[in-house]
Amino acid sequence: MGGSGREVRLVARPEGVPKPGDFEIAEVPVPGPGEGEILVRNAYFSVDPYMRPRMNEARSYVPSFELGAPMTGGAVGRVEVSQNPRFAVGEWVLHSLGWREWALLDGSGVRTIDAGVAPVSTALGVLGMPGFTAWYGLFEIGRPSEGDTVFVSGAAGAVGSAAGQMARIAGCRTIGSTGSAEKVSWLEELGFDEAFDYHDGSVRTALRDCAPDGLDVYFDNVGGDHLEAAIGALNDHGRIVACGSISSYNATEPPPGPRNMFAVVTKRLLIKGFIISDHYDRFAEFHAQAAGWVADGRLGYRETIVEGIENAPEAFLGLLAGENIGKMLVKVGPDQ
Repeated sequence: MGGSGREVRLVARPEGVPKPGDFEIAEVPVPGPGEGEILVRNAYFSVDPYMRPRMNEARSYVPSFELGAPMTGGAVGRVEVSQNPRFAVGEWVLHSLGWREWALLDGSGVRTIDAGVAPVSTALGVLGMPGFTAWYGLFEIGRPSEGDTVFVSGAAGAVGSAAGQMARIAGCRTIGSTGSAEKVSWLEELGFDEAFDYHDGSVRTALRDCAPDGLDVYFDNVGGDHLEAAIGALNDHGRIVACGSISSYNATEPPPGPRNMFAVVTKRLLIKGFIISDHYDRFAEFHAQAAGWVADGRLGYRETIVEGIENAPEAFLGLLAGENIGKMLVKVGPDQ
């Protein structure tokens, strides 16, 4: 192949909020594919909240990022050279070697994308892992019924915005919390019945005003004060979908737990966590349903796109600071 490309490496374990100096941009040779391999020119890669805990040196459901090695994550790109009969030159594929401009792959874990269904970038967002996370968490754990009241925290992110709209599709009254007036306006455009900026006052007070009859389902992307407030607002037999806890990802000390956990007993609440990679046998079912919702306008989305691999660390820091609306992506190559 010849030539070179750039990749992002983690070079220091962050203490608290990550800093630009925890990353480096390295230029590396681009090898030609061997037998069974493909070479992909990445167009977009994803930055996601779950990547922050992977920067720590601690046991978790996925291995920690290695210091000095390129980071990984979801990416979409075009096959430029193929030595694998399953993939043709020019096809668009989804894979897990993001954080780089070029990816050499052996074909395992690579999925072809139909570029005619929607922009290829949506394979990393509303029609990809975030949308699937929202769909599975809401319908398999939250199990909303028509007329239920559903509260989603972090509702202007990729997962939260999809979860709230899916709850609306299911006939529920939907409430979302987010971090700015602009994001509140977007949630209202998406059809949320109520939306509030959690900076404007306590979450507990906001839920009391938005849901005077209580909550039936809480889709938790934030944890912390949001989880405590939701436990207080949930009706008997309410369900908590424990998806994420971004409020604690940069904590240097273990955060205090909700102070009202006994209400889980007295209200007979269900709280269940999940890891979406355990459930990819359901992905085709999700995709068929969600693609239809996107096509008919019932499932809207936005993307915050940062141009250039050199700006990838800043995109990730912006994600943790809540600067994105919808899915945060880094664009590193030509798209459709």
